[in-house]
Amino acid sequence: MNLKTFETMDPVMLMSIVNMKIRDEFGDLDALVRYYEIDKKKLIARLTAAGFDYLPDARQFR
Repeated sequence: MNLKTFETMDPVMLMSIVNMKIRDEFGDLDALVRYYEIDKKKLIARLTAAGFDYLPDARQFR
């Protein structure tokens, strides 16, 4: 899944994919956004607008 298209993805699907990738492949959000070369602030804003908050201690959006 190419997260470079995150701005047009369904937000629930996006949250699920991001959480799965952090858990299974990257370990934290910073590593994920570096790998995909996406803007961390825009990704967080997109998911926040959909009602999800990033919890750094849990390393996931909820």
